[in-house]
Amino acid sequence: MRLALITDAWEPQTNGVVSTLRHTCRELEARGVEVLCVTPRGFPSVPCPSYPELRLSMPPRGHLDRLFREFRPDALHIATEGTLGLAARNWCLRNRRRFSTAYHTQFPEYVRARWPIPLGVSYRYLRWFHGAASATMVSTPSMREVLAQRGFRRLRHWGRGVDTELFRPQPRRDDTPVFTCLGRVAVEKNVEAFLALDLPGRKEVIGDGPARIDLQRRYPDAVFHGTLRGEALAERLAAASVLMFPSRTDTFGLVMLEAMACGVPVAAYPVTGPVDVITQGVTGVMDTDLRVAALAALALDRDAVRAHALTRSWRASALEFLGNLVPAQTALRERVRRGRHAAAAS
Repeated sequence: MRLALITDAWEPQTNGVVSTLRHTCRELEARGVEVLCVTPRGFPSVPCPSYPELRLSMPPRGHLDRLFREFRPDALHIATEGTLGLAARNWCLRNRRRFSTAYHTQFPEYVRARWPIPLGVSYRYLRWFHGAASATMVSTPSMREVLAQRGFRRLRHWGRGVDTELFRPQPRRDDTPVFTCLGRVAVEKNVEAFLALDLPGRKEVIGDGPARIDLQRRYPDAVFHGTLRGEALAERLAAASVLMFPSRTDTFGLVMLEAMACGVPVAAYPVTGPVDVITQGVTGVMDTDLRVAALAALALDRDAVRAHALTRSWRASALEFLGNLVPAQTALRERVRRGRHAAAAS
């Protein structure tokens, strides 16, 4: 089976969307799926306002025609709603090709956090964008319910996994409580809600973003590590006592699974994302008072937290994604069905 995956979010960005797509592609290719990733690389692009790591690109006229004509995809998946995703959507409609999409990010809430644009305006665009897809994949039941209430249709579940070999428990140097926040340091991630708390021990922030300089100046007692990857990230995360997840706008929050794989419990608000990822009182604590959640999470059994993460694999996630794909042309339905069967059997 040949899959064309189109995304505005790609390396060198460091975020949950890129990590999810990278792991999914790797698992699919290991099972014989030929994947063509259409990303901003190689196209003229400009930085997205207030999010410069995200490049807005537009392929030259006719480029997608040539690319897809040569590759002949059995399925097309548009992962993001940016300029590249929009160009691919337009190509599919012009050529009467079916495609799937995914809802990774609550952009209406992100946009409203920066500019006074009503949620209804942003959701209207997203309904229009995803409304042409034969299937739209969402990561959690609660997010599916939210979108259904907003008028989105043809929603399908696509869960997430975690690399339990990279993210694993490691010896801690001392018993000092360490409260760690991991992710993009930006207004929509609500990092200041964590930094402003009165907590024992030490506060650490892993990640970078437009709010980092200001927050680092105003909270000099916190340790800002910047962007970490690979073993450096896994080691620093495993050294945490509690992962603080102050975001109220995430659709999932992959970093929570990464922390759990290290045996680190999570403290979060009871909102979309955490309510589907955290098992209350076992892998973390949710509370409307984030300080209460953080202190309660300190007492949780780290072995039980790790055990939960071991049940989440990228293999299962990739197979669920594969099962949600739709044939680019109805005549190819049987080929896709055979490809799914072969992948599942492996």
